[in-house]
Amino acid sequence: MSAWLKSVLSKVLSSVEYEAWVRFLVAIVGLALALAAAVLSTVASESGNVLATGILASAALLLAAVVGLTTVPYLARRVVVAGMRDAFDFDVTREGVAYIVLTLVIGVAALNTGNNLLFLVVAAMLAAVLVGGVSSALVLRGLLLEVNIPAHVFAGTAVSARLVLRNLRRLLPALSVSVVPPRQKKTGKRWGTRHTVFVFPSEKTGRKPWVRWPDIWFERKDQAAPGEAIFRERVYFPYIAPGDAGRADLELRFDRRGRYVQNSFGLATRFPFSFLVKTRRVPLNREIVVYPPVEPTDELFEVLPMITGEFESYVRGRGYDLYRIREYGPEDSARHVDWKSTAKSGSLKVREFTREDERKLRIVFDNPAPGVVSQAAYENAVALAASLGWHFADEHTELSFAAAGYDGGHDVYQFLAYLALVKECEGTSVLETLDVTDDYNVVLTARQRGSIPSRLWQSSYFVFIDK
Repeated sequence: MSAWLKSVLSKVLSSVEYEAWVRFLVAIVGLALALAAAVLSTVASESGNVLATGILASAALLLAAVVGLTTVPYLARRVVVAGMRDAFDFDVTREGVAYIVLTLVIGVAALNTGNNLLFLVVAAMLAAVLVGGVSSALVLRGLLLEVNIPAHVFAGTAVSARLVLRNLRRLLPALSVSVVPPRQKKTGKRWGTRHTVFVFPSEKTGRKPWVRWPDIWFERKDQAAPGEAIFRERVYFPYIAPGDAGRADLELRFDRRGRYVQNSFGLATRFPFSFLVKTRRVPLNREIVVYPPVEPTDELFEVLPMITGEFESYVRGRGYDLYRIREYGPEDSARHVDWKSTAKSGSLKVREFTREDERKLRIVFDNPAPGVVSQAAYENAVALAASLGWHFADEHTELSFAAAGYDGGHDVYQFLAYLALVKECEGTSVLETLDVTDDYNVVLTARQRGSIPSRLWQSSYFVFIDK
C-alpha cells in the first residue's frame, strides 16, 4: 500500500482505529477472491477440466482459511473489547421482580387453560420488558459526562465540584438519568487483555512464519485492591433537553490526606417502567491529591507566637517594615527618631525596622523512620508542617522547604503535595545534609536534642515530634 493511499485512509478513518479497518478491508478482498475462485471452480467442473477445478477449489479454501485465521479472530476481539469499554450493567428492581413473577403466573395460567386472551396478555407484558430495555439503552446513549474538580483540596475541608452531563442527541431528550459511583471491584483474578503478535505458522514448529499481525490476547490477571473513590454519592438529572446540558454542584470532603483515584463513572436510569436499573460504565479517569489539613489547631497556636518572635528577632535590622519602637541608643541614627512617641513618653524613641532582603524562612520536615513515633503523632507533625507552610506563605516571606526526597522548590503547593503523599521511611536524616544559609529554619524532627548538629541551633527553631 502506497504512502499516499495510507495517509488518505488515515484521514478518512481518523475517528476509528486505522489497523482494524485495514484488516476489515483485507478480509473483504480475501473473501471476494475466495468466492470468485469457488465460482470458477464450479465452471471448470461443469466443463470437465479436473485440474483447474482442483486448483481453484483449493485456492478458495486456502483464502477462506487465511482470512478466518488472521482477520476474523482479531475483529471479533476488537468488538468484544469495544463492548467492554461501554458495557451495561443490569440490576432488577423490586418492581421488576414482582412484574416478572406476575408474568410467569399468567403464562402458566395461559398454558393450562389455552386461553388466547391470556397469551396476548403475556406477550404484551414481555413486550413491555423488551421496550423498557431498549428505551433505557437509548436514553443512556449519546451522553457526555464532564467532571470538574478543584485543583487544590485539603483534608477535612469541604470543596465544591461540578458534574456536567451533556445530551449530544438532536432529537431525543435524556430522562431520569443519574450519575453514580462505579461498583467496587473485588480483589482476585479477573479477565484482562494484553497486546500480542499473531504468528502463523507458530514459532514452535520451527518453520519460518508467513504472517505476523498485532493481536489482543485475553488472560486472567491479579486484580489490585481498589483505592478510595472520589465520588460516593448519586447525582440525579430528571430531564436534559436535546443538545442541552445538565449541571449539578456537590460537596466533597476527604478525611485523610493522600491520593484519590477514580477510573470510571456510571450513568444509570430506571426509565421508563422501573423494572430494571441499567447502568452504563463511562471510562473517565480522575485523580486528585488531598493536602494535609491546614486549619489552625491548638498546637499551631502554641508554637506560632514563639516561631514568629524568634524569626523577627533573627531578621530585625534596618529596612522598610516597622519592627518596634524602642529607646534611643548611641549607635542609632537621628533620622530614625520617632518624634511623636518621644513627645508622649518624654524620652527619646527610635523606630526599628526589619530588613526585607533577610526575611527568609525555611521549613524543614525531618521525616522519621518507621516505628520511631506513633501514627497519630506522625500525622499531627505532617499537618503542623503543612499549616506552618500555609501560614507563612502569606506573610511576605521568602519561603523555602527542605525534606528527605523533596525537590519541589519554593512553591508551597508542591510542598503540600509532598506532605500529602509522604510516608515514614528509612534513610539519612535531612539534618545531616542541611546547609547553613541566611534562612531561618523551622525544624520538625523526632530526633533527640543531643543528636542534632550544633551548627543549626543558632539559626533554627525546633519543634520536636511527640512519640
